[in-house]
Amino acid sequence: MTTGAGQTPHRRRAGNGAARRIDADEIGLDTLVGHAGYAVRRFQIWIFQDFIKTLEEVDIRPTQYSVLTLIGANPGLSQMAVAKRLGIERARLVHLLDSLEERKLVKRIKSKSDRRSHALHLTTQGETALAKFKRLAAEHERHVEQKLGKANRERLLQILAGFT
Repeated sequence: MTTGAGQTPHRRRAGNGAARRIDADEIGLDTLVGHAGYAVRRFQIWIFQDFIKTLEEVDIRPTQYSVLTLIGANPGLSQMAVAKRLGIERARLVHLLDSLEERKLVKRIKSKSDRRSHALHLTTQGETALAKFKRLAAEHERHVEQKLGKANRERLLQILAGFT
């Protein structure tokens, strides 16, 4: 059942053992309010939802965008280098690259110096697509700025710069 505000009601036990209806935003968070990790995670969820919604017409997820952007800025990187720089498990990156290759956005070229390695490059189609993705991602960043304010967005980026 949904309430008028679009929230799903939860049940909380009243003192007499009976459950009472309560909207999600009425549930107290106790000490979670003061936990940076909780706040960052909630903001990350909002960020990802907005990114996905803003880029839904091109069907690109945040991790795919990160990989394409990194390859576009650094043609010829190995899969290992991309995985390490972005903090993506190698097996997950292989699957992600497979999907980007199927979409003809990325190509793997066997390394001349290491036969076990591949150099990653954007295809011509990938370069064109990435330019569009970047325009849409800039629109997403405008949404973030609207949510936080320009000064707070810039400050947040400064704070988080040590983690990139």
